[in-house]
Amino acid sequence: MTAIAQLLGLHTLENEAILITGASSGIGEASARLLAPLARRLFLVARRQDRLEALQRELGPAKVAILAGDLTQVDFREELKQRGFFGVDILINNAGLARGLANVAEASSVHWQEMIDLNITAAFAVVKHCLPYMQEQQRGHIVNLTSIAAHHSYARGSVYCASKAALLSFAQALRSELCAENIRVSNISPGMTETEFSLVRFSGDAAQAAKVYDQVAPLTGLDIARQIVWALAQPPHINLDEIYLTPLAQGEIGKIARKG
Repeated sequence: MTAIAQLLGLHTLENEAILITGASSGIGEASARLLAPLARRLFLVARRQDRLEALQRELGPAKVAILAGDLTQVDFREELKQRGFFGVDILINNAGLARGLANVAEASSVHWQEMIDLNITAAFAVVKHCLPYMQEQQRGHIVNLTSIAAHHSYARGSVYCASKAALLSFAQALRSELCAENIRVSNISPGMTETEFSLVRFSGDAAQAAKVYDQVAPLTGLDIARQIVWALAQPPHINLDEIYLTPLAQGEIGKIARKG
């Protein structure tokens, strides 16, 4: 442990096994890179096999287990359970997406269902699957990736905002349930973050996605990963209930100081 870590009384992660969902890009990928040298073992889950394999090669097959699939599918979650991916000390509940940017009257019901299935149903289910091991061990930490949209809804983002608010509310209830069981629950609520978020939202339209971050310095996946590590490294008696962060140029949702 470094001198500054000792000074701050930080908790080491060398004995921890960590599950990261949505690990093939963005915040999940950055978290895997930061945590690989700190943790005992990583379990990485995402849809893209090739990206997971590349990350496993980079971080070391002895340290990293991977499984590719769709978390919205019950059969895949059952496979994760059978392979021991839910028997972890720490869950980074990161997988999520936004689809489309449309008024309620014009929005795609298919897009709505995609967000509900992953951001709510799958996110809740992964927590439920991880809890029995943590409760048996009487220790653990669940970190949920929410959003400032969980606090402040914006026009044309109705279901995305609602899905993140649902995850935050779920996590707050969970925090209350677990406060006597030595299991921590933290929520990370980022503002504008340049990952593949907008590329997914706009169905692969790179030009439209790039406009979101034009003439502004957004947060990055690494910025958010550092906040996750900070929450995990707190002394065991401290629970960081939420870290709410935005880029300096973002005053609020929809108010961005662009330097043209």
